[in-house]
Amino acid sequence: MNTQMVLIIDDEEEIRDLLIKYLEREGIVGIPCSNGAEALKIMQNTNVNLILLDIMMEDMDGFEVLRHIRNMDTEIPVIYLSAREEEYDKVLGLGLGADDYVTKPFSPGELMARVKAHLRRQVSRKKQAQRILQHKELKMDINSYLVTIGNKRVELVGKELLLLKFFMENPNRVFTKSQIYHQVWDEMFEDDNTVMVYISRLREKIEENPRAPKWIQTIRGIGYRFGGE
Repeated sequence: MNTQMVLIIDDEEEIRDLLIKYLEREGIVGIPCSNGAEALKIMQNTNVNLILLDIMMEDMDGFEVLRHIRNMDTEIPVIYLSAREEEYDKVLGLGLGADDYVTKPFSPGELMARVKAHLRRQVSRKKQAQRILQHKELKMDINSYLVTIGNKRVELVGKELLLLKFFMENPNRVFTKSQIYHQVWDEMFEDDNTVMVYISRLREKIEENPRAPKWIQTIRGIGYRFGGE
């Protein structure tokens, strides 16, 4: 297994040394740097798996550093470490693309648990991105979003692809319209009609008989299930 590396961006040497020590106990390599400019240079030459980022730094604060990080890499997990406890700072940090926010002083044990949880999710996402989803003759290549039934290509676009991907990742499970909407559209407000419209479109494209679907079945009074026959 490849060694996982965590970039520590904090202008306090004591904090950097403490984090390196606790990361080492977990078999994780900590790469310390004291400012944002140095961190961005490291990211250009080193494949890091997660970033621990302070907010209050002199040359470039953590919010600005995160903006640059997200321009370089949209997927790497970022955990803010900050003495700022105001809700505004937490909302701003998470809104800019941070994955977590931990206030100082922090519990090293809890922080390591969060680090490992985010690293596990990252590994899971990468594995998921590499795999091919298949249910009998229906197949989806996640990398290219190519969908085929047997040897025939199926032309899907936008949310149709995401909806089918969601169903294929969760075969034989029943979901309500609300659950589907939150998972696929990732929005706070529900829209059952949108779900119904897209399921109808998807059935038209993948079902041999859309009026008697075998892939996406309606479970009366509850919602929908994929894959049951």
